[in-house]
Amino acid sequence: MPRLPLAALRLPPWGPRPSRGLPRARFFSARPEPHGSSVSQRNRQAKQRRLRKQQRALEAELAAEGESPAEPRKAWSPKEIVLYEIPTEPGSKKDVSGPLPPAYSPRYVEAAWYQWWTREGFFKPEYQAELPQATGEVFSMCIPPPNVTGSLHIGHALTVAIQDALVRWHRMRGDQVLWVPGSDHAGIATQAVVEKQLWKERGVRRQELSREDFLRAVWQWKEAKGGEICEQLRALGASLDWDRECFTMDARSSEAVTEAFVRLYNAGLLYRSRQLVNWSCALRSAISDIEVESRPLSGRTELRLPGCPTPVPFGLLVSVAFPVDGEPGAEVVVATTRPETLPGDVAVAVHPDDSRYTHLHGRQLRHPLTEQLLPIITDSTVQPHVGTGAVKVTPAHSPVDAEMGARHGLSPMSVIAEDGTMTSLCGDWLQGLHRFVAREKIMSALRERGLFRGLQDHPVVLPICSRSGDVVEYLLKSQWFVRCREMGDRAAKAVASGALELCPSFHQKNWQYWFAHVGDWCVSRQLWWGHQIPAYQVIEEHVKEDRWVAGRSEAEAREAAAELTGRPGAELTLVRDPDVLDTWFSSALFPFSALGWPRETLDLARFYPLSLLETGSDLLLFWVGRMVMLGTQLTGRLPFHKVLLHSMVRDRQGRKMSKSLGNVLDPRDIISGVELQELQAKLRAGNLDPTELVIATAAQKKDFPHGIPECGTDALRFTLCSHGVLGGDLHLSVSEVLSCRHFCNKIWNALRFILNALGENFVPQLEKELSPSSPMDAWILSRLAFAAQECERGFVTGELSLVTHALHHFWLHNLCDVYLEAVKPVLLRVPRPPGPPQVLFFCADVGLRLLAPLMPFLAEELWQRLPSRPSSLPAPSICVAPYPSACSLEHWHQPELEQRFSRVQEVVQALRALRATYHLTKVRPQVLLQVSELAEQDLFQAFLEPLGTLSHCAATGLLPRGAAAPSLWAQAQVSDTVQVYMKIQGLVDPQTQLPLLAARRHKLQTQLDGLMTQTPSEEEVETQRQHRCSSLRLELLKLDRAASHLQQLSDESRSLGAP
Repeated sequence: MPRLPLAALRLPPWGPRPSRGLPRARFFSARPEPHGSSVSQRNRQAKQRRLRKQQRALEAELAAEGESPAEPRKAWSPKEIVLYEIPTEPGSKKDVSGPLPPAYSPRYVEAAWYQWWTREGFFKPEYQAELPQATGEVFSMCIPPPNVTGSLHIGHALTVAIQDALVRWHRMRGDQVLWVPGSDHAGIATQAVVEKQLWKERGVRRQELSREDFLRAVWQWKEAKGGEICEQLRALGASLDWDRECFTMDARSSEAVTEAFVRLYNAGLLYRSRQLVNWSCALRSAISDIEVESRPLSGRTELRLPGCPTPVPFGLLVSVAFPVDGEPGAEVVVATTRPETLPGDVAVAVHPDDSRYTHLHGRQLRHPLTEQLLPIITDSTVQPHVGTGAVKVTPAHSPVDAEMGARHGLSPMSVIAEDGTMTSLCGDWLQGLHRFVAREKIMSALRERGLFRGLQDHPVVLPICSRSGDVVEYLLKSQWFVRCREMGDRAAKAVASGALELCPSFHQKNWQYWFAHVGDWCVSRQLWWGHQIPAYQVIEEHVKEDRWVAGRSEAEAREAAAELTGRPGAELTLVRDPDVLDTWFSSALFPFSALGWPRETLDLARFYPLSLLETGSDLLLFWVGRMVMLGTQLTGRLPFHKVLLHSMVRDRQGRKMSKSLGNVLDPRDIISGVELQELQAKLRAGNLDPTELVIATAAQKKDFPHGIPECGTDALRFTLCSHGVLGGDLHLSVSEVLSCRHFCNKIWNALRFILNALGENFVPQLEKELSPSSPMDAWILSRLAFAAQECERGFVTGELSLVTHALHHFWLHNLCDVYLEAVKPVLLRVPRPPGPPQVLFFCADVGLRLLAPLMPFLAEELWQRLPSRPSSLPAPSICVAPYPSACSLEHWHQPELEQRFSRVQEVVQALRALRATYHLTKVRPQVLLQVSELAEQDLFQAFLEPLGTLSHCAATGLLPRGAAAPSLWAQAQVSDTVQVYMKIQGLVDPQTQLPLLAARRHKLQTQLDGLMTQTPSEEEVETQRQHRCSSLRLELLKLDRAASHLQQLSDESRSLGAP
């Protein structure tokens, strides 16, 4: 996939840092594996070796810095900050009557525009329906609702950059666009935040308050602090319809959640059952699979866990002897990474074909702690080659063991309570102890009884609760579950049939596999903050059966209970389930609940199903899959027909962004800039352990030795969209964003030049009246038409890297580097020809409109300063101006002209190379072209003037075919048919230049010799080496020719000066 060659636009950002700190402002008025699952030992060890190597390298670097004076580092040069200081009421239009500041400054450019866009209603579909270019088509999309507790991270920024670019393009082309904003109540995260605040400010625990008082405190926190993420979305320029903003706990969403639960319950798709769930003992709640982090450990590792007084060792394999009943001295050794669950063992399993244990089939073992008899069972899932080939079976605390226990009719025994302590089933000696304290006591007991058989390092994958940092337990709990098989089959068929498109298509494999193996979904959460489950337990005397009903209200539930029991509802006692629903349940309803469902609203009729869902690929199954299941079940229609999935953002070295690596990029720091001291302070304020903090601090100092420069929103958005986000992971570096800021400055300077060239009295022609007056005019219009074609292709396919590549190439390499340079002498003519200014205006107008979906602030700031066309009603803002269509500019596209001009550019490059070889930095030498093909002579004749201008040469002419080459002129062969000659007599001193050429040649020869002695390695690396060698040989040949020519000039000069 094409990718923006950002390296091509990088101006030299590294220069001596003049002072510490950022520049001062200048004012300018203008589901996870069990603990002991087997993993690939080799891969884990390799990963650990890499981590240890990285740590040693960082420590060595720190030590070296401490022992020797630090070498002076290069740093980005701080840019002068310009502020917009003209008094402007919030929501009023920005004053653009003054001159443009001399250089691009993001803070100046991004001021005031967003409030005006919002106040004018540009982001509302009702406004767009009245636009002159209105198509009558609808484009609707919802933002993946961020957590109300959250702050912007780089993944959010990528999502917003992609979605907003698509939304703005559809809006400009005339579609009625609805982009729905919203935020998620984030049950676990929000409750944790408020509990910490209550303890810090009032010294009160949640359990000391009534549920109503606690929820009141949560709502107060939400009103005071919950809007930060929305403000950050505004800062990114997200053109959302804020009048339709929704929150997953507001009244409309709550109604939808209750309706969905009741409908699913009545359809038999929701049921209550006692099953194993992911349990966070610290939170005392079930948690979803996505909230479980799998942490690989290569061996013994100590972790500090909440509620445990001392660090707990993990990554250890304990061998325990189970005596064989009735056979003194005989035993079966079982290895486990979880000795704390030994009291819950109900059997020992071996493989039926394992000859070591065939004689024990049907026998019993004595439990090493309780001496109760346990059966030896045979099961084909046991792996004979792992450990001793015998495994303990603990159905109440392991998903794998629960399945095995169900197959063999074993009754589970819960020995760990929901608070992480040991239950009464363990006996008085363990009851009430923290499970990891109990572990050590169990180990001591085994040693005392002579049943301990060893301890060794063992790789494990430890499930960690991402919200609390505690080790996740698997507990048997009575919870509500959604039956997913039937709905999952429909979701799988939708993709297989093409009714639902996943883009990129390689995600289809994961989709089909997940739904082929989908289990039922636990939706109960033991929290107070969230949607309380609308289910009621029917309490009757002398009835032990657990009976439940669901209802939209208690009155409706009583009617259901009366029908269930055959008794009058008023005589029944109903107790509502105190649990709340999984946050993902309400999020799965978002595409239609945000539009008013279950009510038949106008928005639901007009904008549902959504036109597109765009989100990160990590949410494909947890969120997208559940939206498809519930949307299809509850509305009878797919919630959307196309899903666009972007990749994970990694750092420039390909590493996942992690606080422990110190490589996390906060978009706000990139937009506004931040000093190293502040970055390091953020690390220290986090929850890293001391070892991780040392590594992260060193890595951060290495990556950002002078902090992060101010880059601006537009540069960040453009950079994020420039990557092929529909393919592999996105590797992002701050230097890329900084380079894109330089690109913004290029555009800024181009518009300053164009506005100056147009003057105050310039009147733009109508587009149909525009006529190029020269081949250069025709060429730039052709390149503009091609850029519009590529932009349209990129937006239609969702490959925004095509758009950024086309815009970068047009603005930088076509307009700035070529056309503006070529047209400068033309604009100095008296009288000035009228054609070029009109072409300049057209390129600026169309070019900025092409750019607007990706760089909305910069495009608006500059477009507002362009003169208006007469007898036409201009759009009030570029964000609702017509987007240039490929067909409207197609008549300007001349591929043959572009091909011919590429020959001219080859000559320009050859002449510039000659100038560089002879160090002709200021003088403009005379040039002759000799062309052997007649057709090419006409081509170069038409472009002689711009050729001379672009190559920084003086008089440029054509040497007749067959004519002798001018004596002692420097020459270069451009092709088989084109030769160029440059007169350098009197412009260079051979005695000065020859030593310079010799030094340059020695340096290049040394590089070539070094490359030639290298041992061939990987194919790709070897290809790069050979290519580099070829380039060096060619450059050496040019230097030899130049040295020979200079020697001739020197000899000629001496002969002329001889007496």
